[in-house]
Amino acid sequence: MTHHNCDICIIGGGSGGLSLAAGAAQLGADVVLFEASKMGGDCLNSGCVPSKALLAAAKAAHYAKGAASMGIYGSAPKIDFAAVKAHLAAVIDGIAPHDSVERFESLGVAVISEHASFTGRHEVVSKNHTVRAKYFVIATGSQPAIPPIDGLADTDFHTNETIFADPKKPNHLVIIGGGPIGIEMAQAHVRLGVQVTVVEALSIMARDDAELVARLKARLQADGVRFIEGIGVSKVRQTQNNIRLMLGDGTRLMASHLLVATGRRPVTDGMNLHAAGVDVGKAGIVTDRRLRTSNKRIFAIGDVTGRQQFTHVAAYHAGICLRNILFKLPAKIDDSAVPWVTYCDPELAHVGLTYDDAVASWGADNVTVTRWDLADNDRARAELHSTGMVRATIHKNGQILGASILAPAAGEMIQPWILAIANRRKINSLATMIAPYPTYGEASKRAAGNFFTGKLFSPRTQKLVRFLLKF
Repeated sequence: MTHHNCDICIIGGGSGGLSLAAGAAQLGADVVLFEASKMGGDCLNSGCVPSKALLAAAKAAHYAKGAASMGIYGSAPKIDFAAVKAHLAAVIDGIAPHDSVERFESLGVAVISEHASFTGRHEVVSKNHTVRAKYFVIATGSQPAIPPIDGLADTDFHTNETIFADPKKPNHLVIIGGGPIGIEMAQAHVRLGVQVTVVEALSIMARDDAELVARLKARLQADGVRFIEGIGVSKVRQTQNNIRLMLGDGTRLMASHLLVATGRRPVTDGMNLHAAGVDVGKAGIVTDRRLRTSNKRIFAIGDVTGRQQFTHVAAYHAGICLRNILFKLPAKIDDSAVPWVTYCDPELAHVGLTYDDAVASWGADNVTVTRWDLADNDRARAELHSTGMVRATIHKNGQILGASILAPAAGEMIQPWILAIANRRKINSLATMIAPYPTYGEASKRAAGNFFTGKLFSPRTQKLVRFLLKF
């Protein structure tokens, strides 16, 4: 048994843990990192990276057909599904060295490829190591949450942890769950020639703007995705060659492959957190706004805390921990400007409050929505991508409360709105900016300008102008 004494011991080598380890080591801290599985965690190996690579392949296949309305005539692409999956693996392999054991050891981090569990408030052990540290940070992330559907445990089904490595092309992929993972995988697979059905017990993309979700849904339906909403799956049975599903209303589906995308749960098993004095709630490890657990020497970051489950949030949490642990600053998280993007074509992005949340907080009389349709954006019209929209929720005093965008590059377009909300800027800051023409980003400026249209062109303003023109 090897014994270590260090400044910071990090459990989990995903996005948050690696960001923290790299920063702390380069700032001079003595760091030990435990990762029992793959370095890079879910994002690199079974999440963000392979899903975006698959969506890129699907997009290439979709646009290979040409654009007849532009006078461009293509043909149905030949899709080698196994080669597509090899492309995903190559992308992962290209990024992996940045997250590798070798790189982090070169930064001075002691990496232990074993499972760690607490023996007390200041110590963890693994198969061959004992570590005592001044501070611990739990960054173990999350894993797919499997619903208690009759027969599912006895069925061969995929989650995001397995689907990207399967080289076999499905004939009919049924996806249980209409959240971001389910929706992205639906469009990716249907564009790669797979029959796709999405079953969602409630409504798809429930966290996002309903009007923009409706437009995105119509686009996916045009691609060939079938949606069944408001009905859950009651029973699943494995046959020799297929999977049979029975829905709550008696509807029967036959699938060649099944993807379960019904959310994620924090990974807290096997760490003996009780021995460390760390409280765990229904959503995950309980922390304060400084990300300290009930044991103030132990922090928790990323998905395991039950907060927003995004790679960029885990990295943000790592920065909060660095300031608290190394610089002794009482830095606290601020969730008001956390963005998220569903990377379909077009993309759907959001930051801040939805209109309904804003009304609940401020009252309907104090909140308004300003918008600009991509049908009125010249770049979108030129490229025939005009089904999207920019919608922003604004307080009557001009404070930007939230924004949602459906557009080909919504993940890029949302960023000025993130900056504005994070810095408590008002809508005039976007309305008066000079936006290059013609760009999709100009739609944000137009949406911001719409907030002032009623007052600017009102009879009162016209009267003032007529008066001033007398001089």
